Amino acid sequence: MEDNADVRVPVLVVGGSLVGLSTSLFLSRHGVRHLLVEKHSGTSPHPRGRGINARTMELYRTAGAEHAIRRAASVLEGIQGILQARSLTDAADHNWLIKSIDPSGALARFSPTEWCLCSQNNIEPVLAEQSRAQGADIRFGNELMSFDQDSTGVNAVVKDRTTGEHITVRADFLIAADGPRSPVREQLRIPQTGNGELFHNVSVTFRSERLVQVLGDLRFIVCYLMRPGADGALLPVDNDTQWVFHAPWHPDQGETLEDFTDERCVDQIREAVGVPDLDVEIGGKAPWHAAERVAERYASGRVFLAGDAAHEMSPTGAFGSNTGIQDAHNLAWKIAAVLNGSAGIGLLDTYQAERLPVARATSERASARSAEHSHPGYVPPPTMGGGPGSGVLTTAMAYCYTQGALVGGDPDRPVIPETLQSMGDTGTRAPHMWLTRAGERISTLDLYERSFVLLSGAGTPWQAAAEQVARELKVRMDAYTIGSGPGADLVPAGGAPWTEVHRLGADGAVLVRPDGFVAWRSEGAAADPAAALREVLSTVLRRA
Repeated sequence: MEDNADVRVPVLVVGGSLVGLSTSLFLSRHGVRHLLVEKHSGTSPHPRGRGINARTMELYRTAGAEHAIRRAASVLEGIQGILQARSLTDAADHNWLIKSIDPSGALARFSPTEWCLCSQNNIEPVLAEQSRAQGADIRFGNELMSFDQDSTGVNAVVKDRTTGEHITVRADFLIAADGPRSPVREQLRIPQTGNGELFHNVSVTFRSERLVQVLGDLRFIVCYLMRPGADGALLPVDNDTQWVFHAPWHPDQGETLEDFTDERCVDQIREAVGVPDLDVEIGGKAPWHAAERVAERYASGRVFLAGDAAHEMSPTGAFGSNTGIQDAHNLAWKIAAVLNGSAGIGLLDTYQAERLPVARATSERASARSAEHSHPGYVPPPTMGGGPGSGVLTTAMAYCYTQGALVGGDPDRPVIPETLQSMGDTGTRAPHMWLTRAGERISTLDLYERSFVLLSGAGTPWQAAAEQVARELKVRMDAYTIGSGPGADLVPAGGAPWTEVHRLGADGAVLVRPDGFVAWRSEGAAADPAAALREVLSTVLRRA
């Protein structure tokens, strides 16, 4: 099949939902030609996951998609807070679990962007359009039927579900973003660990013109309605007439999907809201399952797992989709580096080394969050520890890599710290600070996407060393000097000095990876800067 394949691409992406389409976008930004196949006929018609955290928005920002996503999210603009209530009509029964995602305004010190509320049915078309505009080959209604691999690539058979035609595909790598019941993961026989199934819900979309009048000035991302016998989660879709109600479902007690008739759903929504004659027009119903499972391996040969195929998490906190998108971002630059010859194949081993610990820590945090919020239908296991852990922002922004494509990481550092901090340590997300470049105001994070970046002070030998090593190793590395003098490439736009933000001496330097994580740092001068950089890059990129 290798010589006679109908399609030959460097990467085959299986799955065209949120994570698969993000994978396509990130690969496109690195100039990696790929084919994405998705068995469904189009993007999601259902308003599923909606919370996009600030770290993910940073990734979309550097990928040029942030403005388009925010336009798609405009119907939910300004909505904040997670409410728990026994009655929507009685303010005395309201308990704000989270009044604001960032009540202290701390996020502005750490990021050039902010979180976004955009339903999956609104963001997926944006991602598809952005990727296709850069040449991506995205084929909906096409299903992966089989695959096998050898030492140099993957052979696959793909079926067009409209015409019934089968084509053969030869790819260097396959990325499986094919969901929690991933056929690719199953074929690879990769086991999963974790607490397994947590709870089940039926997501009911409905139309109501009076509900917004019942709410008055009350606005929320989600409201957990706790009325006995009619509990559920209420979410706005357009903050006007379109809504979603997540009703607890108990298949372990013999309850079937057929039991959720339109009449039952209407009655349950009215009872939960507390308005017996509320106008409710059912639009659709879709079951979903909350689980805590993480794959024991993220790769097998040239096949990689991403998103729900690699990890399932409770929806509370919106950690699952964001973690999956960040999987894709981590993997994309590494595959690009291997394909363009600047990295050895061993660089791809660092995908699992970095992302698997993050998934385990985050999935535990998501389950704990569901327990803290008393998510309808969820009964926490007695073994779950008590007390809140790291907050949403800390979990989203401050996770770190203790090993992988880096030099000088701390193996004893917790993957997710207790508090939000940004110190620029090796293995952490590089700090944000505002700069001026050629008269334009940018964030340091805007520098990190397609190349390694070395930051150093003006008048130090680091920039010349970086340019020399980049030529020698044929690695794309941009070197910038930061300072207020006339020779500086980047000028800090107020705030603390860049050396203080990055915790470096005046003669120090920091090497940042294309994904915005610190690969290495030198707190002061080096006897031979070029030799130091050469060794670091060779190690990070797993060059022989």
